[in-house]
Amino acid sequence: MTTGVIHDLGYQRYTGPRLGRGYAFRTLYAHTVRTAFGLGRGVKAKIFSWSMIGLIGGVGVVVTAIEAQTGEEVMTGPQFVDNMSTLIILLLAAVAPELTSRDQQTRALGLYLARPMRRSDYALARLTGALTTLWLVLAGPLTLMFAGTALSTKDGARGVADAAGDWAAGLAHAATVVLVLTSISLLIASLIKRRAVAAAAVVAVFLVTLPAVGISEELSNSQGVNELVSMVSPPTALSYLSTWLYADGQWEYSDAHVVHGPWLLVYTVAVIAACAALLVARYRKVPA
Repeated sequence: MTTGVIHDLGYQRYTGPRLGRGYAFRTLYAHTVRTAFGLGRGVKAKIFSWSMIGLIGGVGVVVTAIEAQTGEEVMTGPQFVDNMSTLIILLLAAVAPELTSRDQQTRALGLYLARPMRRSDYALARLTGALTTLWLVLAGPLTLMFAGTALSTKDGARGVADAAGDWAAGLAHAATVVLVLTSISLLIASLIKRRAVAAAAVVAVFLVTLPAVGISEELSNSQGVNELVSMVSPPTALSYLSTWLYADGQWEYSDAHVVHGPWLLVYTVAVIAACAALLVARYRKVPA
């Protein structure tokens, strides 16, 4: 017969520093950025996302090369952002479900909330992380275009200053576009647990609204009417807004081509605020 010894290991209270709510938010934010870029995931998970990122970067390289060779401006920074909106939507169709649907499907939200994190913190960390990722995807090519123009300009300091103004306008418009498209996409994806269905829904919402704008442009010769109808299609409305805000790529207001610029600005702010608020409200109801 053998006898065993019972060791009283005991449990001690943790007396070290508490990292707190802010640390939890920053950690989830960093994890969101990594997830959106596909870092730490398998090769298959990276293929589509990095294909879209590569296409956006490739367009920036081509534009820079053409402008360096010809000395002529192919497109302004805001125009580049508007032209990339379709690729951004496709990228969001891959990223948004990964950030929202997976945690709902695996019921992992409760693990996040076990830390000093609120439901609103979770929603905003996901949103800001996705915003950062998409903005960086656009900021890279815009910076390359600025560098190419600044190095090849024949107008000296004035040419560099003009290129810097266009670069700043492009970065600002990229932030606006990313805010609108990302907030809408994350809200849609958060309502659907299956990632494939969520991805299709993100693309569908933007595609369904395009025919209304096309029909309006065919039937109406009124610029003002077309601008108002464009509000049902966020990418089109954002294109009109960039024309109003950044005419000729400069930091100046111009209503030469846009009639309802102020209303488009109000519409943009309202969409961002409403989608962010609804996203937070959605996660207050998601079971942990």
